[in-house]
Amino acid sequence: MPNTQEDQKYMLRCLELAELGKQFVSPNPMVGAVLVYNNRIIGEGYHQKFGAAHAEVNAINSVSEEDQHLINSSTLYVSLEPCSHHGKTPPCSDLIVRSNIPRVVIGCIDTYSEVAGRGIEKLKTNGVDVSVGIMENEARYLNRRFFTFHEKMRPYIILKWAQSKDGFIDKIREKQTPHINWITEAETQQLTHHWRAEEDAILVGHQTVLNDNPSLTVRSAYGKNPVRIVLSGDSANFPKNTNLIHGDAPTYFFDPRTNSLEEIMNELYKKNIQSLIVEGGKKTLETFLSQGLWDEVRILKGALEFKEGIKAPEVEGILKNQFNFGNDFIELIVND
Repeated sequence: MPNTQEDQKYMLRCLELAELGKQFVSPNPMVGAVLVYNNRIIGEGYHQKFGAAHAEVNAINSVSEEDQHLINSSTLYVSLEPCSHHGKTPPCSDLIVRSNIPRVVIGCIDTYSEVAGRGIEKLKTNGVDVSVGIMENEARYLNRRFFTFHEKMRPYIILKWAQSKDGFIDKIREKQTPHINWITEAETQQLTHHWRAEEDAILVGHQTVLNDNPSLTVRSAYGKNPVRIVLSGDSANFPKNTNLIHGDAPTYFFDPRTNSLEEIMNELYKKNIQSLIVEGGKKTLETFLSQGLWDEVRILKGALEFKEGIKAPEVEGILKNQFNFGNDFIELIVND
């Protein structure tokens, strides 16, 4: 299987293009494609919106009129296996064959049951030289939500919390008083709203609703509001001014006393929710952690010290990334 520096260079460009579809293509995967002739990109494209043309179509259609005759001598790089079934758009593998493209380089196989190697098989059957697995780990990681959903039949689960410099997520509240201090800075709060816009749903527990009366919407960034999930058996008794009751986004209530987390995730799977960000509180976060029901943890560490309060959860996993964000510090941990 060829895996040259040239192949990696163009696959990296595919991944860069694919990510431009973030927030817009779910429940489809993000896909980028590049058409190369003699070390020159003559066309490129990405899947821009759910229901719209796929990356391969956009790449082929982007080729200028003067370069059209080069298509049948070019290599098509695509970050995910071309589809072979009729969905909202025709099969991309058929278009590749009709375009007489002699070589296709693929980042990773699409394990979705409607594709699952059939696109590759169709290309090979029609004489196309196919290479698979170029930057495979990076390609799978880009679409980790999509793969988790189809392979584990549950949403990709992100746990997120902010903690003080000395490791507390909140002060001890009296009579459900609101936050005395934000742990992180305003710019970091904007980042968390951007994260919300990237996920299909957001989840909190009953006590967080009572303590904070959150809206769980995207207000400080551009993007769609996630579906709101609340673990509560007493939702009918929330105060009338509870923000989650109002119509900024759909809200689903689950009683954790009668529904296990696994059952709740199964219901979200049935609702085609591919990704979920869990924002608290501590009991809810620790329940996900104790059951190993998580894929990624994002910890935002502020500069404030609380001295005392509610200790942040403890997590064991693999440190994927860490970086400064203004005066705050962010750690990204993945489940091993």
